[in-house]
Amino acid sequence: MAIFAIADLHLSFDPRVKKPMDIYGSRWENHAERLKEHCREMITNEDTVLIPGDISWALRPDEALMDLEWVHESIPGQKVLLKGNHELWWQSVSKLNKLYDDMFFLQNTFFEAEGAAICGTRGWLCPGAAEYTQQDEKIYRREALRLEMSLSAAKKAGFTDIIGALHYPPTDERHNASRFTELFEEYGVKRVFYGHLHGRDVWPKGLKGIYKGVEYNLVSLDYLDAKPVRIR
Repeated sequence: MAIFAIADLHLSFDPRVKKPMDIYGSRWENHAERLKEHCREMITNEDTVLIPGDISWALRPDEALMDLEWVHESIPGQKVLLKGNHELWWQSVSKLNKLYDDMFFLQNTFFEAEGAAICGTRGWLCPGAAEYTQQDEKIYRREALRLEMSLSAAKKAGFTDIIGALHYPPTDERHNASRFTELFEEYGVKRVFYGHLHGRDVWPKGLKGIYKGVEYNLVSLDYLDAKPVRIR
């Protein structure tokens, strides 16, 4: 049994939503089909797949159903999904968690896999980011509280082995400390996985490697070339 990660599936199978991704470069050509092939080659039904956000381009819950069905059918194993900045269809986590036995929508809590707790939240722009405004402050603080709720729930349940996940990068582009990095440090998280960043010019903006004892990893689909990375 293993744990894999890949973010930013950016699916749009519903005709009302249809958004081609190949306009963003060669790494997005036939990305869903290539992802499906890789998943079926690498992943078994006993494994877990962490998907940190931007699953579907849908705007409403009904428009996301075809994409969620694709995830259910095409990716083996237990899927753990986080909200991304495009998840406008994600409205009721309780309703989402009734859809499939093999898909867990993580919000304000944790998911146990291979003796570890997967904890996380969407995240947001961090103070110091070039486009950060006063309006972002409220969302940033709210997302930090949600991350703390997730981490606290795992700690109260007795977990010391915690895998962290965000959709957004954990810092600004200069890799300054944030409330997200502080929380991962406080709760003894050793590895964190995030997405959101796309393109060779943008990938370097994300924090990678060891930072204050925590290892940070970018797992956006185009960065991984549609091939999930094994994280355990």
